[in-house]
Amino acid sequence: MKEVADKLESKESIITDLQQQTHQLKQELGLKSEEIESFVQRVAVYEEKLKANGAMLETNQALISEYKDKNDTLNGLVVKYQAYAEENEEVKRLFEAEKAKVNYEREVAILAERKELEKEKAVVEAKALHNEEVLFMYKNYNMNQVIDDYTEKLEASSDSSERKQLRAACKTPKQYLKQVKDWIVRKKQYRLHLQQMGTRNSYSKTDVDATFMRMKDDYMKNGQLKPGYNVQIATENQYVLAYEVYPNPTDTKTLVPFLQDIQAHYFELPEHIVADAGYGSEPNYQYVIETLQRKALITYGMYRKEQQRKYLKDPFKTNNWAYDATTDCYTCPNGQLVTYQYDSTRTDKTGFTRHFKIYTCEDCSGCPFRSSCTKAREGNNRRLAINTHWEEQKKMIQATLSEAKTGAIYRKRKIDVEPVFGFLKANLGFTRFSLRGKSKVRNEIGLALMATNLRKYTMRG
Repeated sequence: MKEVADKLESKESIITDLQQQTHQLKQELGLKSEEIESFVQRVAVYEEKLKANGAMLETNQALISEYKDKNDTLNGLVVKYQAYAEENEEVKRLFEAEKAKVNYEREVAILAERKELEKEKAVVEAKALHNEEVLFMYKNYNMNQVIDDYTEKLEASSDSSERKQLRAACKTPKQYLKQVKDWIVRKKQYRLHLQQMGTRNSYSKTDVDATFMRMKDDYMKNGQLKPGYNVQIATENQYVLAYEVYPNPTDTKTLVPFLQDIQAHYFELPEHIVADAGYGSEPNYQYVIETLQRKALITYGMYRKEQQRKYLKDPFKTNNWAYDATTDCYTCPNGQLVTYQYDSTRTDKTGFTRHFKIYTCEDCSGCPFRSSCTKAREGNNRRLAINTHWEEQKKMIQATLSEAKTGAIYRKRKIDVEPVFGFLKANLGFTRFSLRGKSKVRNEIGLALMATNLRKYTMRG
Protein backbone atom coordinates (compact mmCIF):
# COMPACT_ATOMS: atom_id res chain seq x y z
CA MET A 1 0.00 0.00 0.00
CA LYS A 2 2.84 2.18 0.91
CA GLU A 3 4.28 1.73 -2.51
CA VAL A 4 0.90 2.57 -4.03
CA ALA A 5 0.69 5.70 -1.88
CA ASP A 6 4.14 6.68 -2.86
CA LYS A 7 3.23 6.20 -6.46
CA LEU A 8 0.08 8.25 -5.99
CA GLU A 9 2.02 11.02 -4.33
CA SER A 10 4.58 10.96 -7.10
CA LYS A 11 1.80 11.05 -9.65
CA GLU A 12 0.15 13.91 -7.84
CA SER A 13 3.42 15.78 -7.75
CA ILE A 14 3.88 15.02 -11.41
CA ILE A 15 0.36 16.28 -12.13
CA THR A 16 1.03 19.36 -10.05
CA ASP A 17 4.23 19.96 -11.95
CA LEU A 18 2.37 19.39 -15.20
CA GLN A 19 -0.32 21.81 -14.15
CA GLN A 20 2.30 24.37 -13.24
CA GLN A 21 4.06 23.79 -16.51
CA THR A 22 0.71 23.96 -18.31
CA HIS A 23 -0.10 27.22 -16.60
CA GLN A 24 3.31 28.53 -17.39
CA LEU A 25 2.92 27.39 -21.00
CA LYS A 26 -0.47 29.10 -21.17
CA GLN A 27 1.11 32.31 -19.94
CA GLU A 28 3.94 31.96 -22.42
CA LEU A 29 1.44 31.07 -25.15
CA GLY A 30 -0.57 34.17 -24.29
CA LEU A 31 2.49 36.30 -24.65
CA LYS A 32 3.43 34.47 -27.88
CA SER A 33 -0.07 34.95 -29.31
CA GLU A 34 0.18 38.71 -28.70
CA GLU A 35 3.55 38.74 -30.44
CA ILE A 36 2.10 36.60 -33.21
CA GLU A 37 -0.82 38.97 -33.63
CA SER A 38 1.47 41.96 -33.75
CA PHE A 39 3.71 40.05 -36.12
CA VAL A 40 0.70 39.17 -38.28
CA GLN A 41 -0.33 42.80 -38.25
CA ARG A 42 3.17 43.82 -39.24
CA VAL A 43 3.17 41.18 -41.95
CA ALA A 44 -0.14 42.57 -43.21
CA VAL A 45 1.36 46.07 -43.24
CA TYR A 46 4.42 44.72 -45.01
CA GLU A 47 2.17 42.95 -47.52
CA GLU A 48 0.33 46.22 -48.19
CA LYS A 49 3.61 48.05 -48.56
CA LEU A 50 4.88 45.25 -50.77
CA LYS A 51 1.79 45.52 -52.92
CA ALA A 52 2.25 49.29 -53.09
CA ASN A 53 5.94 48.80 -53.88
CA GLY A 54 4.96 46.29 -56.54
CA ALA A 55 2.61 48.81 -58.08
CA MET A 56 5.29 51.44 -57.87
CA LEU A 57 7.77 48.99 -59.35
CA GLU A 58 5.41 48.32 -62.24
CA THR A 59 4.95 52.07 -62.70
CA ASN A 60 8.73 52.59 -62.54
CA GLN A 61 9.28 49.78 -65.01
CA ALA A 62 6.74 51.40 -67.33
CA LEU A 63 8.47 54.75 -66.90
CA ILE A 64 11.86 53.13 -67.42
CA SER A 65 10.65 51.47 -70.59
CA GLU A 66 9.16 54.81 -71.71
CA TYR A 67 12.39 56.65 -70.89
CA LYS A 68 14.34 53.93 -72.67
CA ASP A 69 12.20 54.41 -75.77
CA LYS A 70 12.71 58.17 -75.55
CA ASN A 71 16.44 57.67 -75.01
CA ASP A 72 16.58 55.44 -78.06
CA THR A 73 14.71 58.13 -79.99
CA LEU A 74 17.13 60.76 -78.70
CA ASN A 75 20.10 58.59 -79.62
CA GLY A 76 18.62 58.23 -83.07
CA LEU A 77 18.18 62.01 -83.27
CA VAL A 78 21.77 62.52 -82.10
CA VAL A 79 23.01 60.17 -84.76
CA LYS A 80 20.92 61.98 -87.36
CA TYR A 81 22.19 65.35 -86.04
CA GLN A 82 25.78 64.16 -86.27
CA ALA A 83 25.10 62.99 -89.80
CA TYR A 84 23.48 66.33 -90.58
CA ALA A 85 26.44 68.16 -89.00
CA GLU A 86 28.91 66.19 -91.08
CA GLU A 87 26.77 66.80 -94.13
CA ASN A 88 26.59 70.50 -93.19
CA GLU A 89 30.37 70.68 -92.86
CA GLU A 90 30.69 69.05 -96.24
CA VAL A 91 28.15 71.47 -97.69
CA LYS A 92 29.98 74.35 -96.00
CA ARG A 93 33.28 73.18 -97.42
CA LEU A 94 31.74 72.81 -100.86
CA PHE A 95 30.14 76.26 -100.45
CA GLU A 96 33.48 77.84 -99.52
CA ALA A 97 35.13 76.11 -102.45
CA GLU A 98 32.35 77.26 -104.75
CA LYS A 99 32.58 80.76 -103.26
CA ALA A 100 36.34 80.84 -103.85
CA LYS A 101 35.76 79.56 -107.36
CA VAL A 102 33.09 82.22 -107.98
CA ASN A 103 35.38 84.94 -106.58
CA TYR A 104 38.22 83.72 -108.75
CA GLU A 105 35.95 83.60 -111.79
CA ARG A 106 34.66 87.06 -110.89
CA GLU A 107 38.20 88.42 -110.64
CA VAL A 108 39.07 86.77 -113.94
CA ALA A 109 35.91 88.25 -115.47
CA ILE A 110 36.77 91.69 -114.06
CA LEU A 111 40.31 91.46 -115.45
CA ALA A 112 38.93 90.29 -118.79
CA GLU A 113 36.38 93.10 -118.75
CA ARG A 114 39.11 95.57 -117.87
CA LYS A 115 41.22 94.31 -120.75
CA GLU A 116 38.23 94.57 -123.05
CA LEU A 117 37.63 98.13 -121.88
CA GLU A 118 41.26 98.96 -122.50
CA LYS A 119 40.98 97.42 -125.96
CA GLU A 120 37.79 99.38 -126.62
CA LYS A 121 39.48 102.54 -125.37
CA ALA A 122 42.43 101.90 -127.67
CA VAL A 123 40.01 101.26 -130.54
CA VAL A 124 38.13 104.49 -129.77
CA GLU A 125 41.38 106.45 -129.64
CA ALA A 126 42.48 104.82 -132.87
CA LYS A 127 39.12 105.64 -134.44
CA ALA A 128 39.39 109.22 -133.19
CA LEU A 129 42.85 109.50 -134.66
CA HIS A 130 41.61 107.86 -137.84
CA ASN A 131 38.68 110.29 -137.99
CA GLU A 132 41.09 113.19 -137.59
CA GLU A 133 43.19 111.79 -140.41
CA VAL A 134 40.08 111.23 -142.53
CA LEU A 135 38.91 114.79 -141.78
CA PHE A 136 42.36 116.05 -142.62
CA MET A 137 42.36 114.08 -145.86
CA TYR A 138 38.88 115.39 -146.67
CA LYS A 139 39.86 118.99 -145.97
CA ASN A 140 43.16 118.47 -147.72
CA TYR A 141 41.43 116.99 -150.74
CA ASN A 142 38.92 119.85 -150.94
CA MET A 143 41.56 122.52 -150.47
CA ASN A 144 43.88 120.82 -152.93
CA GLN A 145 41.04 120.65 -155.41
CA VAL A 146 40.31 124.35 -154.90
CA ILE A 147 44.00 125.17 -155.28
CA ASP A 148 44.20 122.99 -158.43
CA ASP A 149 41.19 124.80 -159.88
CA TYR A 150 42.84 128.17 -159.29
CA THR A 151 46.10 126.84 -160.77
CA GLU A 152 44.32 125.67 -163.92
CA LYS A 153 42.58 129.04 -164.25
CA LEU A 154 45.93 130.81 -163.79
CA GLU A 155 47.52 128.70 -166.52
CA ALA A 156 44.58 129.24 -168.85
CA SER A 157 44.39 133.02 -168.30
CA SER A 158 46.59 135.50 -170.10
CA ASP A 159 45.13 138.63 -168.54
CA SER A 160 47.50 140.04 -165.89
CA SER A 161 44.80 141.61 -163.76
CA GLU A 162 42.76 138.40 -163.77
CA ARG A 163 45.85 136.35 -162.89
CA LYS A 164 46.54 138.77 -160.04
CA GLN A 165 43.01 138.28 -158.68
CA LEU A 166 43.31 134.47 -159.00
CA ARG A 167 46.63 134.44 -157.09
CA ALA A 168 45.07 136.54 -154.33
CA ALA A 169 42.05 134.20 -154.12
CA CYS A 170 44.32 131.09 -154.06
CA LYS A 171 46.38 132.50 -151.18
CA THR A 172 43.65 131.93 -148.53
CA PRO A 173 43.07 128.16 -149.27
CA LYS A 174 46.84 127.62 -149.16
CA GLN A 175 47.04 129.30 -145.74
CA TYR A 176 44.13 127.20 -144.44
CA LEU A 177 45.75 124.02 -145.70
CA LYS A 178 49.03 124.85 -143.98
CA GLN A 179 47.23 125.73 -140.73
CA VAL A 180 45.24 122.47 -140.70
CA LYS A 181 48.40 120.44 -141.24
CA ASP A 182 50.08 122.30 -138.40
CA TRP A 183 47.08 121.66 -136.09
CA ILE A 184 47.13 117.91 -136.73
CA VAL A 185 50.87 117.67 -136.04
CA ARG A 186 50.64 119.72 -132.85
CA LYS A 187 47.64 117.76 -131.55
CA LYS A 188 49.56 114.51 -131.96
CA GLN A 189 52.49 116.07 -130.10
CA TYR A 190 50.20 117.31 -127.30
CA ARG A 191 48.72 113.86 -126.92
CA LEU A 192 52.19 112.34 -126.59
CA HIS A 193 53.12 114.99 -124.02
CA LEU A 194 49.98 114.29 -121.95
CA GLN A 195 50.67 110.56 -122.02
CA GLN A 196 54.22 111.21 -120.86
CA MET A 197 53.09 113.46 -117.97
CA GLY A 198 50.47 111.05 -116.64
CA THR A 199 49.13 112.51 -113.37
CA ARG A 200 51.78 115.26 -113.27
CA ASN A 201 51.37 118.80 -114.55
CA SER A 202 54.78 119.05 -116.21
CA TYR A 203 57.91 117.13 -117.21
CA SER A 204 61.37 117.91 -118.45
CA LYS A 205 62.27 117.21 -122.07
CA THR A 206 65.83 116.33 -121.06
CA ASP A 207 64.65 113.97 -118.28
CA VAL A 208 61.06 112.84 -118.87
CA ASP A 209 60.83 111.28 -115.36
CA ALA A 210 61.61 114.58 -113.64
CA THR A 211 58.98 117.21 -112.78
CA PHE A 212 59.43 120.97 -112.63
CA MET A 213 59.54 122.12 -109.00
CA ARG A 214 60.37 125.24 -106.99
CA MET A 215 63.71 124.67 -105.29
CA LYS A 216 64.85 126.11 -101.96
CA ASP A 217 67.99 127.44 -103.61
CA ASP A 218 66.40 130.22 -105.68
CA TYR A 219 69.39 132.31 -106.70
CA MET A 220 67.40 134.46 -109.10
CA LYS A 221 64.76 135.22 -106.40
CA ASN A 222 61.98 134.84 -108.95
CA GLY A 223 60.50 131.44 -108.08
CA GLN A 224 62.27 129.75 -110.96
CA LEU A 225 61.13 126.21 -111.78
CA LYS A 226 63.70 123.46 -112.25
CA PRO A 227 63.33 119.75 -113.07
CA GLY A 228 63.91 117.56 -110.06
CA TYR A 229 62.81 114.68 -107.83
CA ASN A 230 61.35 114.55 -104.34
CA VAL A 231 63.57 112.36 -102.13
CA GLN A 232 61.93 110.63 -99.15
CA ILE A 233 63.89 108.87 -96.40
CA ALA A 234 63.07 106.99 -93.19
CA THR A 235 65.67 107.20 -90.43
CA GLU A 236 66.47 106.01 -86.93
CA ASN A 237 69.31 107.52 -84.90
CA GLN A 238 70.40 109.38 -88.07
CA TYR A 239 70.78 106.10 -90.01
CA VAL A 240 68.82 105.85 -93.26
CA LEU A 241 66.62 102.72 -93.20
CA ALA A 242 64.58 103.29 -96.37
CA TYR A 243 64.45 105.76 -99.24
CA GLU A 244 62.59 106.47 -102.48
CA VAL A 245 62.35 109.21 -105.10
CA TYR A 246 59.03 110.59 -106.38
CA PRO A 247 58.04 113.07 -109.10
CA ASN A 248 55.53 114.83 -106.81
CA PRO A 249 56.56 118.41 -105.95
CA THR A 250 54.90 118.35 -102.50
CA ASP A 251 55.42 115.95 -99.60
CA THR A 252 51.69 115.57 -98.95
CA LYS A 253 51.17 113.13 -101.81
CA THR A 254 54.30 111.07 -101.11
CA LEU A 255 53.55 109.81 -97.58
CA VAL A 256 51.10 107.05 -98.50
CA PRO A 257 53.14 105.56 -101.39
CA PHE A 258 56.34 105.81 -99.33
CA LEU A 259 54.77 103.90 -96.40
CA GLN A 260 53.51 101.30 -98.85
CA ASP A 261 57.02 100.95 -100.32
CA ILE A 262 58.49 100.53 -96.82
CA GLN A 263 56.03 97.76 -95.97
CA ALA A 264 56.56 96.02 -99.30
CA HIS A 265 60.38 96.19 -99.57
CA TYR A 266 61.96 97.15 -96.24
CA PHE A 267 60.39 96.40 -92.83
CA GLU A 268 57.24 96.41 -90.75
CA LEU A 269 56.08 99.89 -89.86
CA PRO A 270 56.58 101.01 -86.23
CA GLU A 271 53.84 102.00 -83.82
CA HIS A 272 54.41 105.75 -84.31
CA ILE A 273 54.60 107.37 -87.76
CA VAL A 274 56.53 110.64 -87.30
CA ALA A 275 56.68 113.37 -89.96
CA ASP A 276 56.68 117.17 -90.19
CA ALA A 277 53.80 119.49 -91.05
CA GLY A 278 54.34 119.09 -94.79
CA TYR A 279 52.76 115.64 -94.58
CA GLY A 280 49.72 116.65 -92.51
CA SER A 281 46.50 116.19 -94.48
CA GLU A 282 43.14 114.49 -94.08
CA PRO A 283 43.87 111.55 -96.46
CA ASN A 284 47.29 110.96 -94.81
CA TYR A 285 45.80 110.93 -91.30
CA GLN A 286 43.02 108.64 -92.45
CA TYR A 287 45.50 106.20 -94.04
CA VAL A 288 47.85 106.08 -91.05
CA ILE A 289 45.18 105.93 -88.31
CA GLU A 290 42.37 103.92 -89.92
CA THR A 291 44.13 101.78 -92.54
CA LEU A 292 47.51 101.11 -90.89
CA GLN A 293 46.17 101.27 -87.29
CA ARG A 294 49.21 103.33 -86.23
CA LYS A 295 49.62 106.52 -84.19
CA ALA A 296 50.21 109.56 -86.38
CA LEU A 297 52.72 112.01 -84.88
CA ILE A 298 52.34 114.40 -87.81
CA THR A 299 51.57 118.07 -87.41
CA TYR A 300 49.65 120.13 -89.97
CA GLY A 301 50.20 123.55 -91.49
CA MET A 302 48.40 125.63 -88.84
CA TYR A 303 49.43 123.50 -85.85
CA ARG A 304 52.01 125.92 -84.40
CA LYS A 305 49.95 129.00 -85.16
CA GLU A 306 46.82 127.58 -83.52
CA GLN A 307 48.78 127.15 -80.28
CA GLN A 308 49.69 130.84 -80.08
CA ARG A 309 47.90 133.12 -77.65
CA LYS A 310 47.19 135.70 -80.35
CA TYR A 311 45.35 133.11 -82.44
CA LEU A 312 43.40 131.72 -79.48
CA LYS A 313 42.19 135.22 -78.53
CA ASP A 314 41.30 136.32 -82.05
CA PRO A 315 37.46 136.58 -82.13
CA PHE A 316 37.36 136.41 -85.94
CA LYS A 317 38.88 132.92 -86.10
CA THR A 318 36.01 130.48 -86.60
CA ASN A 319 37.67 127.98 -84.27
CA ASN A 320 37.06 130.47 -81.44
CA TRP A 321 33.36 130.98 -82.18
CA ALA A 322 30.82 129.64 -79.70
CA TYR A 323 29.10 126.49 -80.95
CA ASP A 324 25.73 125.09 -79.82
CA ALA A 325 25.52 121.35 -80.53
CA THR A 326 21.79 121.12 -79.83
CA THR A 327 20.84 123.63 -82.54
CA ASP A 328 23.98 123.01 -84.66
CA CYS A 329 24.86 126.68 -85.06
CA TYR A 330 27.73 129.09 -84.34
CA THR A 331 27.64 132.59 -82.93
CA CYS A 332 29.70 135.23 -84.75
CA PRO A 333 31.53 138.13 -82.99
CA ASN A 334 28.52 140.39 -83.70
CA GLY A 335 26.17 138.01 -81.86
CA GLN A 336 24.45 136.74 -85.03
CA LEU A 337 23.65 133.03 -85.41
CA VAL A 338 25.49 131.15 -88.15
CA THR A 339 23.09 128.29 -88.87
CA TYR A 340 23.53 124.99 -90.74
CA GLN A 341 22.22 124.99 -94.32
CA TYR A 342 23.29 121.86 -96.23
CA ASP A 343 26.04 119.28 -96.78
CA SER A 344 28.62 119.56 -99.53
CA THR A 345 31.33 117.30 -100.97
CA ARG A 346 34.51 118.15 -102.85
CA THR A 347 36.70 115.68 -104.74
CA ASP A 348 40.31 116.58 -105.51
CA LYS A 349 42.47 115.44 -108.44
CA THR A 350 43.60 112.30 -106.58
CA GLY A 351 39.99 111.16 -106.12
CA PHE A 352 39.79 111.85 -102.37
CA THR A 353 36.38 113.19 -101.29
CA ARG A 354 35.98 115.67 -98.46
CA HIS A 355 32.64 116.28 -96.74
CA PHE A 356 31.66 119.77 -95.55
CA LYS A 357 28.80 121.27 -93.57
CA ILE A 358 27.83 124.68 -94.92
CA TYR A 359 26.69 127.37 -92.45
CA THR A 360 25.37 130.83 -93.28
CA CYS A 361 25.08 133.89 -91.05
CA GLU A 362 21.54 135.16 -90.50
CA ASP A 363 22.23 138.80 -91.28
CA CYS A 364 25.54 140.54 -92.01
CA SER A 365 24.02 143.85 -93.14
CA GLY A 366 25.26 146.77 -91.10
CA CYS A 367 27.79 144.63 -89.22
CA PRO A 368 30.61 146.81 -87.79
CA PHE A 369 33.05 143.86 -88.07
CA ARG A 370 32.25 143.02 -91.69
CA SER A 371 35.63 144.06 -93.13
CA SER A 372 37.49 142.01 -90.50
CA CYS A 373 35.14 139.02 -90.63
CA THR A 374 34.39 138.29 -94.30
CA LYS A 375 35.36 139.17 -97.85
CA ALA A 376 31.86 138.52 -99.18
CA ARG A 377 30.31 141.21 -101.32
CA GLU A 378 27.91 143.70 -99.80
CA GLY A 379 24.47 142.15 -99.57
CA ASN A 380 25.84 138.59 -99.16
CA ASN A 381 26.09 136.96 -95.76
CA ARG A 382 29.13 135.19 -94.33
CA ARG A 383 29.36 131.52 -95.30
CA LEU A 384 31.25 128.92 -93.30
CA ALA A 385 32.38 125.51 -94.56
CA ILE A 386 33.28 123.06 -91.75
CA ASN A 387 35.00 119.73 -92.44
CA THR A 388 34.01 117.85 -89.27
CA HIS A 389 36.26 114.87 -90.02
CA TRP A 390 39.29 117.12 -90.50
CA GLU A 391 38.51 119.05 -87.30
CA GLU A 392 38.27 115.78 -85.33
CA GLN A 393 41.60 114.66 -86.77
CA LYS A 394 43.26 117.94 -85.76
CA LYS A 395 41.92 117.65 -82.20
CA MET A 396 43.21 114.09 -81.99
CA ILE A 397 46.66 115.14 -83.24
CA GLN A 398 46.75 118.00 -80.71
CA ALA A 399 45.79 115.63 -77.88
CA THR A 400 48.35 113.02 -78.98
CA LEU A 401 51.25 115.47 -79.26
CA SER A 402 50.39 117.05 -75.91
CA GLU A 403 51.27 113.79 -74.14
CA ALA A 404 54.76 113.57 -72.66
CA LYS A 405 55.82 110.35 -74.40
CA THR A 406 54.57 111.16 -77.89
CA GLY A 407 55.71 114.79 -77.60
CA ALA A 408 59.24 113.62 -76.83
CA ILE A 409 59.18 111.25 -79.82
CA TYR A 410 58.03 114.02 -82.16
CA ARG A 411 60.65 116.51 -80.89
CA LYS A 412 63.34 113.95 -81.68
CA ARG A 413 62.39 114.03 -85.39
CA LYS A 414 64.24 117.28 -86.21
CA ILE A 415 67.52 115.94 -84.79
CA ASP A 416 67.10 112.57 -86.49
CA VAL A 417 66.06 113.24 -90.10
CA GLU A 418 67.32 116.74 -90.91
CA PRO A 419 71.02 116.10 -90.12
CA VAL A 420 71.08 113.45 -92.86
CA PHE A 421 70.17 115.99 -95.55
CA GLY A 422 72.54 118.53 -93.97
CA PHE A 423 75.40 116.01 -94.09
CA LEU A 424 74.62 115.20 -97.74
CA LYS A 425 74.63 118.82 -98.84
CA ALA A 426 77.26 120.40 -96.59
CA ASN A 427 79.82 117.63 -96.09
CA LEU A 428 79.43 115.49 -99.22
CA GLY A 429 78.50 118.40 -101.50
CA PHE A 430 75.57 116.41 -102.90
CA THR A 431 73.25 119.22 -104.03
CA ARG A 432 72.10 117.94 -107.42
CA PHE A 433 71.82 114.72 -109.40
CA SER A 434 74.31 113.90 -112.13
CA LEU A 435 72.23 111.26 -113.90
CA ARG A 436 68.89 111.33 -115.70
CA GLY A 437 65.99 108.92 -115.38
CA LYS A 438 64.28 107.79 -112.19
CA SER A 439 66.06 104.42 -111.95
CA LYS A 440 69.51 106.00 -112.33
CA VAL A 441 68.66 108.82 -109.92
CA ARG A 442 67.43 106.26 -107.38
CA ASN A 443 70.72 104.36 -107.61
CA GLU A 444 72.71 107.59 -107.31
CA ILE A 445 70.93 108.79 -104.16
CA GLY A 446 71.11 105.24 -102.78
CA LEU A 447 74.90 105.26 -103.03
CA ALA A 448 75.07 108.69 -101.39
CA LEU A 449 72.85 107.56 -98.49
CA MET A 450 74.92 104.39 -98.12
CA ALA A 451 78.05 106.54 -97.84
CA THR A 452 76.28 108.65 -95.21
CA ASN A 453 75.44 105.55 -93.14
CA LEU A 454 78.99 104.20 -93.41
CA ARG A 455 80.47 107.57 -92.41
CA LYS A 456 78.11 107.78 -89.45
CA TYR A 457 78.95 104.23 -88.37
CA THR A 458 82.67 104.85 -88.64
CA MET A 459 82.53 108.08 -86.63
CA ARG A 460 80.44 106.47 -83.89
CA GLY A 461 82.46 103.27 -83.85
